[in-house]
Amino acid sequence: MTRNDFFKSLSIQCRVIGALTLREVITRYGRKNIGFLWLFIEPMLFTLVISALWNATRDAHGYKLPITAFAVTGYSSVLLWRNMVNRCSGAMTPNIGLLFHRNVKVLDVFSARILLEFIGATAAFIGISLIYISVGLMQLPNDVLKVITGWMMLSWFGASLALVMGCLSERSDMVEKIWNPLQFVLFPLSGVAFMVDWLPKNAQDIILMFPMVHGVELIREGYFGHMARAHYDLNFLTLVCLCLTLVGLVLSKETARKMNPS
Repeated sequence: MTRNDFFKSLSIQCRVIGALTLREVITRYGRKNIGFLWLFIEPMLFTLVISALWNATRDAHGYKLPITAFAVTGYSSVLLWRNMVNRCSGAMTPNIGLLFHRNVKVLDVFSARILLEFIGATAAFIGISLIYISVGLMQLPNDVLKVITGWMMLSWFGASLALVMGCLSERSDMVEKIWNPLQFVLFPLSGVAFMVDWLPKNAQDIILMFPMVHGVELIREGYFGHMARAHYDLNFLTLVCLCLTLVGLVLSKETARKMNPS
């Protein structure tokens, strides 16, 4: 394949994913009322409610960190990777007709859904942060680069896990049934409501086995700076993401081979 052929193929796939993303927006949100704006408003409302509850119970927590920023960074992070997986589980069955198009692949359908969730979660995270900063409930991040790095690593983790779960869910309905209760178990263990440093040493070693915790810790270190003592290992998180991505790509190839749109 020549260089021109590569860029031509890349351009086609980008257009395919872009078209699938727009189709997903219209299918999911429609053209009535505020339409695609729900993509941003839905996670923003969820984060606003949680932040308000945390502020209302400030005295019960006893945390020294700014409670609003702590809630926003935690719940926005967990919504990012969890929604990616939820949207990819069982995604191919209702969209199998799309495979009639020569340029549409299984990986493209998953990529479109993952991209849409990334855009929505990122827009909500930025939007809610700007709102709280403007009214004085949050300060600007101490280190924006660390926040961005942590957010992108969590996005990579969510995308790779979503690809794996999406492919596995097409093989057995049990995968989706197992994931639904499992995500509620992972929710409190993902670092959303605590810092690793607050836990006993033995508990720290256990909780750091969960990859998403490392991303959340990095985001909070970027936000709070010296106020938060973060524990994370980017090498471990990167290794997990690489392994999940490799498994996801292999599974997507197998899924594409077994699925027959006719």
